[in-house]
Amino acid sequence: MAVDPRHVVAGFLTLSMFVMLGNMIKHDHFTPVGAGQEELGLEATGIESNEIKIADTTEMTKVNKAGVDLPKETAEEIRPCWSKPRSNVQESKGFVTFSLTMGPEYHISQITDAVVIARYLGATLVLPEIRGNELGKRRKFEDMYDVDKFMTILDGVVKVVHSLPNAVSSKKPAVVRVPNRVTEEFITGTIEPIFQRNNYLRLATIFSSVSLKQKESGNKDLDSTACLAMFSGLQLKPEFSAVAKHMLDKLKEISEKSDGMVIAIDLQTELLEKKICKTNGGARRRGCYYPQEVVHFLKKVGFSADTTIYLTETWWHKSLDTLKEAFPNTYTKDDIMPAANKGEFLKSGDSYLARALDLKICSESDVFVPAIPGLFYGHVAGKRIAAGLTNIIVPAPVSSSSALASEFVSTYVSKKSHLAYSCYC
Repeated sequence: MAVDPRHVVAGFLTLSMFVMLGNMIKHDHFTPVGAGQEELGLEATGIESNEIKIADTTEMTKVNKAGVDLPKETAEEIRPCWSKPRSNVQESKGFVTFSLTMGPEYHISQITDAVVIARYLGATLVLPEIRGNELGKRRKFEDMYDVDKFMTILDGVVKVVHSLPNAVSSKKPAVVRVPNRVTEEFITGTIEPIFQRNNYLRLATIFSSVSLKQKESGNKDLDSTACLAMFSGLQLKPEFSAVAKHMLDKLKEISEKSDGMVIAIDLQTELLEKKICKTNGGARRRGCYYPQEVVHFLKKVGFSADTTIYLTETWWHKSLDTLKEAFPNTYTKDDIMPAANKGEFLKSGDSYLARALDLKICSESDVFVPAIPGLFYGHVAGKRIAAGLTNIIVPAPVSSSSALASEFVSTYVSKKSHLAYSCYC
């Protein structure tokens, strides 16, 4: 049977087209309709296709490398929205004393309230002692914090002394219970009348609320004083800061071998059965998450198994195994702290020092994930906002197969509700 040459040519052309089509598929020459690859942004691509995102700025490098959709962090330098309060050189009208209790996240608030009150009253602030969790456990302010920097920062704002004069220490102070984030109205209505009768006060801060959301205030001087005290006043001793830096550097060194991202998770399993995470009826409070729930959340929002995780737990225990299985590069303080420092920070029976390291590492990691609610979360968020490190992802149930991490950014950041936004801009 004769073969039509036209059919041969048509068949050859058809075969050639299929070969070309196969090569195009093999070499990924297809581009989404209406968008070149260079035009695809975070919103358009989603977690599953992060590998095709194009990073034009340095702040996007870590996000793309980790394969997680996170918002851009502040590119410009964060600056204070306030100026240092005017110098107050008037003669002291009396003395204000207090103690630091319950841990470093509470110390920040206690210091802030005490400085604000002393400033308003024109009183001299006496350096506080630090009371530990155990009865009778005390240490001096300078045993934990940088006393020279504290006094230098407050120079001209509030007069600070190491101890009371002998003539005053022999007297009995008037004890005043002060609500956290004390207001001018409370000072004028409650504290000032007592101070006028007895110019020697001892403050006891009450934490009825641990929210650090912004509040309206008409006193710019006190607002500036509070910003100064909260974000600049309390700093760890240099040798303690060096331990935290060593630990964070070690985490970053590990992460650079994988995805280049360090997540710090405030996860304390012993708190899950305590009041902070349980209602009077025994139900779990909102914001408290078990390790397996954290694992589920991190996977759903796209964090890879190579992600480096720092837990605020001190020791490893079985309940954390589920994290280690999903994210092998997961570490506690005991795992990464230099052996020479473990005796002082981990085995001294004083949890304050260990918690202070947690606060510093969580404030400086690439991402912070609070799995426990409370003041620690609030103050870490404040320090991160002041430093432009706004990647704070709050866990939540995820029902779909995947989600964007950017959908779970802390409302402290997404709604700019944290008081840090009244201090920094």
